[in-house]
Amino acid sequence: MSESQNIYDDPAFFAGYKKLREDPASLNEVLEQPALWSLVGESLEGLTVLDLGCGFGDFARRARRAGAKSVLGIDISENMLAEARRRTNDTGVEFRCADIAHLVLQNSGFDVVVSSLMLHYVEDYEAAVGKVAGYLRPGGRFVFSVEHPIFTARVGEDWIRNSDGSVLYWPLDTYRPEGERRTTWFVDGVVRYHRSIETYVNGLVDAGFQLRRLLEPAPAMDAAVTADLDLERRRPPFLLISATRAPGLDRPA
Repeated sequence: MSESQNIYDDPAFFAGYKKLREDPASLNEVLEQPALWSLVGESLEGLTVLDLGCGFGDFARRARRAGAKSVLGIDISENMLAEARRRTNDTGVEFRCADIAHLVLQNSGFDVVVSSLMLHYVEDYEAAVGKVAGYLRPGGRFVFSVEHPIFTARVGEDWIRNSDGSVLYWPLDTYRPEGERRTTWFVDGVVRYHRSIETYVNGLVDAGFQLRRLLEPAPAMDAAVTADLDLERRRPPFLLISATRAPGLDRPA
């Protein structure tokens, strides 16, 4: 696996991202995190958790409140980890700086592995999923979210609008060709890796996982939302998958 881009340690990117994540009306807070927790479940009583791409440690802290015995948070960004440590006062939570491409853990056998909006930054998805399988106990759960493939397929990240600015449609193109996409998000040159839903699902199956649930969250039709959030009823911004490590799966060396 090649090394992942560490864009979160770019000061301009980090400042923009931090402001976004602290907005209670962001898509992360309104759609992605509720969907993620619906797959994780409300209770993690006595379970050991690995959080890949832990960011500010929000999931780790909530996991402990949900009863997790311990949480190990991994992130490539020192900026993110510094903020996570500043916000966390809990001996049951540990944070380490590492890229999943080079991650080696001695304490495998986790009950749950979670990854929130990280895997679309990883070039070799199959290798990453294989590592996750090796870190889980038999029957352990893997829950992750990524930007939806209809979002990552294109370099452009906006709706097509008419002359008065009204939204016409979300364009979909270059869905089938997978691979690197360079885009602008707070800064130029942000690298993401587009892959199809087929690849996400079959990568899990090939690594010995059993699929449990797939979600494409959208605001509830009866929910009062802003005009921008209402657009998310027209195309899903996120894809979430829950899978279980099959019993008897050999751990990778």
